[in-house]
Amino acid sequence: MKIMTFLLLSLALFSCEPDVPKPAGKPSNLNTQLTITNGEVHVLATADSANFYTVTFYDNNDTVTVETQDGEAVHVFNTSGTYQIRTRAHTTQASYIEKTEQVLIEISTGNTGAPTSGYISPLTYPNYTLVWQDEFNGASLSSDWTYDLGTGSWGWGNNELQYYKQENAVVSDGILTITAKNENFNTSNYTSSRLKTQGLKSWKYGRIDVRAALPYGQGIWPAIWMLGDNITSAGWPACGEIDIMELIGGAGANDRTIHGTVHWSNAGTHAQYGGSKSLTSGKFADNFHVFSIVWDANSIHWLLDNVEYHSVDTSPAELDEFREKFFIILNVAVGGNWPGSPDASTIFPQKMYVDYVRVFQ
Repeated sequence: MKIMTFLLLSLALFSCEPDVPKPAGKPSNLNTQLTITNGEVHVLATADSANFYTVTFYDNNDTVTVETQDGEAVHVFNTSGTYQIRTRAHTTQASYIEKTEQVLIEISTGNTGAPTSGYISPLTYPNYTLVWQDEFNGASLSSDWTYDLGTGSWGWGNNELQYYKQENAVVSDGILTITAKNENFNTSNYTSSRLKTQGLKSWKYGRIDVRAALPYGQGIWPAIWMLGDNITSAGWPACGEIDIMELIGGAGANDRTIHGTVHWSNAGTHAQYGGSKSLTSGKFADNFHVFSIVWDANSIHWLLDNVEYHSVDTSPAELDEFREKFFIILNVAVGGNWPGSPDASTIFPQKMYVDYVRVFQ
Protein backbone atom coordinates (compact mmCIF):
# COMPACT_ATOMS: atom_id res chain seq x y z
CA MET A 1 0.00 0.00 0.00
CA LYS A 2 2.82 2.42 0.83
CA ILE A 3 4.42 1.85 -2.57
CA MET A 4 1.12 2.37 -4.39
CA THR A 5 0.45 5.60 -2.45
CA PHE A 6 3.93 6.90 -3.31
CA LEU A 7 3.45 6.19 -7.02
CA LEU A 8 0.08 7.90 -7.11
CA LEU A 9 1.50 10.92 -5.32
CA SER A 10 4.43 11.07 -7.76
CA LEU A 11 2.10 10.91 -10.74
CA ALA A 12 -0.10 13.61 -9.29
CA LEU A 13 2.88 15.89 -8.69
CA PHE A 14 4.19 15.25 -12.22
CA SER A 15 0.83 15.98 -13.83
CA CYS A 16 0.57 19.30 -11.98
CA GLU A 17 3.84 20.72 -13.41
CA PRO A 18 3.07 23.68 -15.66
CA ASP A 19 3.77 23.30 -19.39
CA VAL A 20 6.26 26.15 -19.86
CA PRO A 21 7.08 26.74 -23.54
CA LYS A 22 10.73 26.99 -24.48
CA PRO A 23 11.81 30.32 -25.94
CA ALA A 24 11.93 30.25 -29.73
CA GLY A 25 15.41 30.42 -31.22
CA LYS A 26 16.19 32.56 -34.20
CA PRO A 27 16.74 31.16 -37.71
CA SER A 28 20.23 31.12 -39.24
CA ASN A 29 21.95 31.19 -42.65
CA LEU A 30 19.57 33.60 -44.36
CA ASN A 31 20.21 33.72 -48.10
CA THR A 32 18.32 35.53 -50.84
CA GLN A 33 18.26 35.36 -54.61
CA LEU A 34 16.85 38.28 -56.58
CA THR A 35 15.73 38.15 -60.21
CA ILE A 36 14.35 41.06 -62.15
CA THR A 37 12.17 41.22 -65.24
CA ASN A 38 11.88 44.79 -66.45
CA GLY A 39 10.90 46.19 -63.04
CA GLU A 40 9.37 43.01 -61.55
CA VAL A 41 11.57 41.76 -58.71
CA HIS A 42 11.25 38.16 -57.54
CA VAL A 43 12.79 37.34 -54.14
CA LEU A 44 13.57 33.76 -53.11
CA ALA A 45 14.70 33.49 -49.47
CA THR A 46 15.98 30.44 -47.61
CA ALA A 47 17.08 30.03 -43.98
CA ASP A 48 17.59 27.26 -41.46
CA SER A 49 14.82 26.82 -38.86
CA ALA A 50 12.54 29.47 -40.39
CA ASN A 51 8.78 29.08 -40.04
CA PHE A 52 7.92 31.95 -42.37
CA TYR A 53 9.37 35.04 -44.05
CA THR A 54 8.45 38.68 -44.52
CA VAL A 55 9.80 40.66 -47.46
CA THR A 56 9.45 44.45 -47.45
CA PHE A 57 9.81 46.45 -50.66
CA TYR A 58 10.54 50.16 -50.17
CA ASP A 59 9.04 51.67 -53.33
CA ASN A 60 9.49 55.46 -53.17
CA ASN A 61 6.78 56.62 -50.72
CA ASP A 62 5.15 53.19 -50.53
CA THR A 63 6.17 50.32 -48.26
CA VAL A 64 4.88 46.90 -49.30
CA THR A 65 5.37 43.91 -46.98
CA VAL A 66 4.66 40.36 -48.12
CA GLU A 67 4.42 37.47 -45.65
CA THR A 68 5.30 34.13 -47.24
CA GLN A 69 5.71 30.56 -46.02
CA ASP A 70 8.03 29.43 -48.83
CA GLY A 71 10.29 32.50 -48.98
CA GLU A 72 9.02 33.72 -52.36
CA ALA A 73 7.76 37.26 -52.90
CA VAL A 74 7.21 39.44 -55.96
CA HIS A 75 6.86 43.20 -56.38
CA VAL A 76 6.71 45.40 -59.49
CA PHE A 77 8.57 48.72 -59.51
CA ASN A 78 7.15 51.08 -62.12
CA THR A 79 10.00 53.60 -62.29
CA SER A 80 13.76 53.25 -62.63
CA GLY A 81 15.81 53.93 -59.53
CA THR A 82 17.65 52.43 -56.56
CA TYR A 83 15.43 50.71 -54.01
CA GLN A 84 15.80 48.80 -50.74
CA ILE A 85 14.42 45.33 -50.09
CA ARG A 86 14.41 43.92 -46.54
CA THR A 87 14.01 40.18 -46.00
CA ARG A 88 13.32 38.62 -42.62
CA ALA A 89 13.33 34.93 -41.69
CA HIS A 90 11.09 34.26 -38.67
CA THR A 91 10.56 31.54 -36.12
CA THR A 92 7.89 33.77 -34.55
CA GLN A 93 6.73 37.26 -35.40
CA ALA A 94 9.12 38.72 -32.83
CA SER A 95 12.04 36.32 -33.37
CA TYR A 96 13.83 36.79 -36.69
CA ILE A 97 17.01 37.58 -38.56
CA GLU A 98 17.11 39.98 -41.48
CA LYS A 99 19.12 41.40 -44.35
CA THR A 100 18.59 44.59 -46.36
CA GLU A 101 19.76 44.90 -49.95
CA GLN A 102 19.85 47.72 -52.46
CA VAL A 103 18.79 46.99 -56.03
CA LEU A 104 19.05 49.13 -59.11
CA ILE A 105 15.90 48.96 -61.24
CA GLU A 106 16.11 50.00 -64.87
CA ILE A 107 12.84 49.99 -66.79
CA SER A 108 13.75 49.08 -70.35
CA THR A 109 11.83 50.49 -73.28
CA GLY A 110 12.87 47.41 -75.25
CA ASN A 111 14.93 49.30 -77.82
CA THR A 112 18.14 47.32 -77.30
CA GLY A 113 16.78 43.84 -77.94
CA ALA A 114 18.28 42.66 -74.64
CA PRO A 115 16.45 40.15 -72.45
CA THR A 116 14.17 41.68 -69.84
CA SER A 117 14.70 39.00 -67.18
CA GLY A 118 17.47 37.41 -65.20
CA TYR A 119 19.44 37.52 -61.97
CA ILE A 120 20.29 40.89 -60.41
CA SER A 121 22.97 41.34 -57.77
CA PRO A 122 22.83 43.74 -54.80
CA LEU A 123 24.59 47.08 -54.61
CA THR A 124 26.05 46.22 -51.20
CA TYR A 125 27.88 43.28 -49.62
CA PRO A 126 28.98 42.84 -45.99
CA ASN A 127 32.55 44.10 -45.41
CA TYR A 128 32.82 45.51 -48.97
CA THR A 129 32.56 49.04 -50.37
CA LEU A 130 31.50 49.80 -53.94
CA VAL A 131 34.59 51.60 -55.29
CA TRP A 132 33.76 51.82 -59.02
CA GLN A 133 30.81 51.08 -61.26
CA ASP A 134 29.51 51.65 -64.76
CA GLU A 135 25.76 51.27 -65.16
CA PHE A 136 25.86 52.40 -68.84
CA ASN A 137 23.10 54.94 -68.26
CA GLY A 138 24.36 57.57 -70.69
CA ALA A 139 24.37 57.79 -74.47
CA SER A 140 28.04 56.86 -74.87
CA LEU A 141 30.86 55.10 -73.05
CA SER A 142 32.37 56.86 -70.08
CA SER A 143 35.96 58.12 -70.11
CA ASP A 144 37.00 55.10 -68.02
CA TRP A 145 37.02 52.91 -71.14
CA THR A 146 39.18 52.78 -74.24
CA TYR A 147 39.28 50.45 -77.28
CA ASP A 148 41.51 47.83 -78.81
CA LEU A 149 41.23 48.28 -82.59
CA GLY A 150 42.22 46.17 -85.59
CA THR A 151 43.21 42.53 -85.88
CA GLY A 152 46.07 42.42 -83.39
CA SER A 153 49.06 40.12 -83.59
CA TRP A 154 48.01 36.96 -85.47
CA GLY A 155 44.39 37.43 -84.55
CA TRP A 156 44.99 38.77 -81.02
CA GLY A 157 47.19 35.78 -80.26
CA ASN A 158 44.46 33.25 -81.02
CA ASN A 159 43.96 33.32 -84.82
CA GLU A 160 40.68 35.17 -84.32
CA LEU A 161 38.83 36.31 -87.45
CA GLN A 162 37.26 39.65 -86.45
CA TYR A 163 38.38 43.25 -86.90
CA TYR A 164 37.71 45.26 -83.75
CA LYS A 165 35.94 48.57 -84.43
CA GLN A 166 34.74 51.29 -82.11
CA GLU A 167 31.38 51.48 -83.88
CA ASN A 168 30.32 47.98 -82.80
CA ALA A 169 29.96 49.08 -79.16
CA VAL A 170 26.83 51.14 -78.42
CA VAL A 171 25.43 52.47 -75.14
CA SER A 172 21.68 52.94 -75.12
CA ASP A 173 18.75 52.45 -72.74
CA GLY A 174 21.02 51.54 -69.83
CA ILE A 175 22.78 48.76 -71.76
CA LEU A 176 26.19 48.40 -73.40
CA THR A 177 25.77 46.30 -76.57
CA ILE A 178 28.79 44.73 -78.28
CA THR A 179 27.82 43.40 -81.70
CA ALA A 180 29.68 40.82 -83.79
CA LYS A 181 28.80 41.18 -87.47
CA ASN A 182 29.39 39.14 -90.60
CA GLU A 183 30.75 41.96 -92.73
CA ASN A 184 33.90 42.62 -94.74
CA PHE A 185 36.18 45.28 -93.28
CA ASN A 186 39.76 45.76 -94.44
CA THR A 187 41.10 42.19 -94.58
CA SER A 188 38.56 40.62 -92.21
CA ASN A 189 35.20 38.96 -92.82
CA TYR A 190 33.83 39.85 -89.39
CA THR A 191 33.76 42.88 -87.08
CA SER A 192 33.21 43.33 -83.37
CA SER A 193 34.41 45.48 -80.41
CA ARG A 194 36.85 45.08 -77.55
CA LEU A 195 36.75 47.54 -74.63
CA LYS A 196 39.20 47.89 -71.75
CA THR A 197 40.04 50.07 -68.75
CA GLN A 198 43.80 49.76 -69.33
CA GLY A 199 45.70 52.88 -68.26
CA LEU A 200 42.49 54.36 -66.81
CA LYS A 201 41.18 52.07 -64.07
CA SER A 202 42.71 49.00 -62.43
CA TRP A 203 42.29 47.14 -59.16
CA LYS A 204 44.08 44.81 -56.77
CA TYR A 205 41.71 42.42 -54.98
CA GLY A 206 38.01 42.73 -54.33
CA ARG A 207 34.75 41.48 -55.78
CA ILE A 208 33.78 42.16 -59.40
CA ASP A 209 30.20 41.70 -60.64
CA VAL A 210 29.27 41.91 -64.33
CA ARG A 211 25.63 41.47 -65.33
CA ALA A 212 25.39 40.38 -68.96
CA ALA A 213 23.44 38.35 -71.49
CA LEU A 214 25.71 36.47 -73.88
CA PRO A 215 25.78 35.79 -77.60
CA TYR A 216 25.67 32.23 -78.90
CA GLY A 217 26.51 30.00 -81.84
CA GLN A 218 29.42 28.16 -83.38
CA GLY A 219 32.56 30.30 -83.53
CA ILE A 220 31.27 33.00 -81.16
CA TRP A 221 33.57 33.74 -78.19
CA PRO A 222 32.40 36.39 -75.67
CA ALA A 223 34.71 37.19 -72.76
CA ILE A 224 34.75 39.24 -69.56
CA TRP A 225 38.32 39.17 -68.31
CA MET A 226 41.33 40.94 -66.78
CA LEU A 227 45.03 41.43 -67.50
CA GLY A 228 47.83 42.65 -65.27
CA ASP A 229 48.76 46.32 -65.54
CA ASN A 230 52.35 45.37 -66.37
CA ILE A 231 51.53 43.52 -69.60
CA THR A 232 53.39 46.08 -71.70
CA SER A 233 56.63 45.44 -69.76
CA ALA A 234 56.30 41.85 -68.55
CA GLY A 235 54.36 40.45 -71.49
CA TRP A 236 51.87 37.59 -71.42
CA PRO A 237 51.45 35.30 -69.48
CA ALA A 238 53.88 36.80 -66.95
CA CYS A 239 51.43 39.68 -66.39
CA GLY A 240 48.72 37.23 -65.33
CA GLU A 241 45.22 36.80 -66.76
CA ILE A 242 41.93 36.33 -64.90
CA ASP A 243 39.05 35.18 -67.08
CA ILE A 244 35.89 36.07 -65.17
CA MET A 245 33.75 34.52 -67.90
CA GLU A 246 34.31 32.96 -71.30
CA LEU A 247 31.77 31.14 -73.44
CA ILE A 248 32.60 29.05 -76.48
CA GLY A 249 29.43 29.13 -78.53
CA GLY A 250 27.87 26.15 -80.23
CA ALA A 251 24.79 23.96 -80.22
CA GLY A 252 24.05 21.87 -77.18
CA ALA A 253 26.17 22.27 -74.06
CA ASN A 254 28.45 25.01 -75.42
CA ASP A 255 25.82 27.75 -75.46
CA ARG A 256 24.92 26.99 -71.85
CA THR A 257 28.45 26.57 -70.41
CA ILE A 258 30.79 29.25 -69.09
CA HIS A 259 34.45 28.98 -68.10
CA GLY A 260 36.49 30.72 -65.40
CA THR A 261 40.28 30.47 -65.76
CA VAL A 262 43.60 31.95 -64.66
CA HIS A 263 46.77 32.06 -66.74
CA TRP A 264 50.29 32.74 -65.43
CA SER A 265 53.98 32.12 -66.07
CA ASN A 266 55.39 29.11 -64.24
CA ALA A 267 59.17 29.35 -64.53
CA GLY A 268 58.79 30.88 -67.98
CA THR A 269 56.17 28.38 -69.15
CA HIS A 270 52.49 29.16 -69.70
CA ALA A 271 50.34 27.61 -66.96
CA GLN A 272 46.57 27.72 -66.57
CA TYR A 273 43.83 26.41 -64.30
CA GLY A 274 40.11 26.65 -64.94
CA GLY A 275 36.64 25.41 -64.13
CA SER A 276 33.23 25.57 -65.80
CA LYS A 277 29.54 25.82 -65.02
CA SER A 278 26.58 24.78 -67.18
CA LEU A 279 22.92 25.73 -67.08
CA THR A 280 20.53 22.80 -66.79
CA SER A 281 18.64 24.03 -69.87
CA GLY A 282 18.46 26.91 -72.32
CA LYS A 283 21.46 29.10 -73.04
CA PHE A 284 23.20 32.15 -71.57
CA ALA A 285 21.63 34.29 -74.28
CA ASP A 286 18.13 33.78 -72.87
CA ASN A 287 18.46 35.83 -69.68
CA PHE A 288 20.82 38.13 -67.85
CA HIS A 289 23.24 36.50 -65.41
CA VAL A 290 25.81 37.96 -63.03
CA PHE A 291 29.37 36.72 -63.52
CA SER A 292 31.63 37.40 -60.53
CA ILE A 293 35.01 36.83 -58.95
CA VAL A 294 36.01 37.29 -55.32
CA TRP A 295 39.77 37.86 -55.22
CA ASP A 296 42.25 38.31 -52.39
CA ALA A 297 45.96 37.73 -51.74
CA ASN A 298 45.53 33.96 -51.45
CA SER A 299 42.70 32.89 -53.74
CA ILE A 300 40.22 33.67 -56.51
CA HIS A 301 36.65 32.35 -56.46
CA TRP A 302 34.28 32.32 -59.44
CA LEU A 303 30.53 32.74 -58.98
CA LEU A 304 27.50 32.52 -61.24
CA ASP A 305 24.49 34.41 -59.87
CA ASN A 306 26.26 34.56 -56.50
CA VAL A 307 26.82 30.78 -56.31
CA GLU A 308 30.47 29.68 -56.31
CA TYR A 309 31.45 27.07 -58.89
CA HIS A 310 35.27 27.24 -59.02
CA SER A 311 38.28 28.49 -57.03
CA VAL A 312 42.06 28.57 -57.20
CA ASP A 313 44.73 28.85 -54.51
CA THR A 314 47.04 31.71 -55.57
CA SER A 315 49.19 31.72 -52.43
CA PRO A 316 52.22 29.89 -53.97
CA ALA A 317 55.08 32.21 -54.88
CA GLU A 318 54.94 31.25 -58.56
CA LEU A 319 51.46 32.82 -58.76
CA ASP A 320 52.55 36.23 -57.48
CA GLU A 321 51.16 37.76 -60.72
CA PHE A 322 47.81 37.73 -58.92
CA ARG A 323 49.02 40.06 -56.18
CA GLU A 324 49.20 43.04 -58.53
CA LYS A 325 46.72 45.41 -60.20
CA PHE A 326 44.57 44.24 -63.12
CA PHE A 327 42.34 46.04 -65.63
CA ILE A 328 39.04 44.85 -67.16
CA ILE A 329 38.33 43.82 -70.77
CA LEU A 330 34.97 43.16 -72.46
CA ASN A 331 34.87 41.69 -75.96
CA VAL A 332 33.16 39.34 -78.40
CA ALA A 333 35.61 37.45 -80.61
CA VAL A 334 34.71 35.51 -83.75
CA GLY A 335 36.63 32.33 -84.52
CA GLY A 336 40.02 31.46 -83.05
CA ASN A 337 41.90 28.44 -81.81
CA TRP A 338 39.46 27.52 -79.08
CA PRO A 339 35.97 28.00 -80.62
CA GLY A 340 36.88 27.32 -84.24
CA SER A 341 35.27 29.23 -87.11
CA PRO A 342 31.60 30.05 -87.63
CA ASP A 343 29.68 27.69 -89.88
CA ALA A 344 26.35 27.57 -91.67
CA SER A 345 24.52 27.26 -88.35
CA THR A 346 25.90 30.54 -86.96
CA ILE A 347 23.42 33.41 -86.93
CA PHE A 348 24.64 37.01 -87.31
CA PRO A 349 24.65 39.57 -85.86
CA GLN A 350 25.46 38.26 -82.38
CA LYS A 351 25.30 40.58 -79.36
CA MET A 352 26.61 40.69 -75.81
CA TYR A 353 24.45 42.93 -73.61
CA VAL A 354 26.15 44.33 -70.50
CA ASP A 355 23.90 45.88 -67.87
CA TYR A 356 26.60 46.90 -65.40
CA VAL A 357 30.16 46.38 -64.18
CA ARG A 358 30.78 46.88 -60.43
CA VAL A 359 33.96 46.66 -58.36
CA PHE A 360 33.83 46.20 -54.56
CA GLN A 361 36.79 46.27 -52.22
